[in-house]
Amino acid sequence: MPEKQAEGVYVRARLNARVQPIDRGEYFEDPLDEFLREAGLGEVTGGGTQMAEEPAGIEFCDVEIRLTDDSDETVALLIGHLEGLGAPMGSRLIREGSEELPFGVLEGLGLFLNGTDLDEEIYSTSDVNHVITECQQLIAQGDSFRGHWQGSRETALYFYGPSFAEMRAAIEGFVAEYPLCQRARIEQIA
Repeated sequence: MPEKQAEGVYVRARLNARVQPIDRGEYFEDPLDEFLREAGLGEVTGGGTQMAEEPAGIEFCDVEIRLTDDSDETVALLIGHLEGLGAPMGSRLIREGSEELPFGVLEGLGLFLNGTDLDEEIYSTSDVNHVITECQQLIAQGDSFRGHWQGSRETALYFYGPSFAEMRAAIEGFVAEYPLCQRARIEQIA
């Protein structure tokens, strides 16, 4: 049975999204809270971002939610709205004492730029913002770039869209040619 408190039922959306806390708020928490309040279904009560060991960076993020009830209809509306906000595949809704409900619609691509092994001139004359802009334009999925992570040896850029394979194919030529992308790796993250 879900944990019930005086104000409602508490659930957690574990999003398979590699986003920084401020981006988590912009992409998920704030619009979800507005939707829940306007629909009289509850509110967002908090959230967190789980870091992983290098070189992975960010592992996932959570959004904590108070629902007025845990009916199938309310849960379906919640999941539908999260998917509408771009929740990646591999996300799940965690309800205490119940099975976790999988959800998500987007696939994720991580572009990991080598931050230590290139010629110093490349770092001084190249621009990571150009990489972000160019990849986003090539992917052509609107707001596909959702954030970054900077580790001691790599900087990860995270993009989301309907198909990892299509995103990878769209940026491979640019990644092969742009100096800052030398020794970069591309991984499916969702």
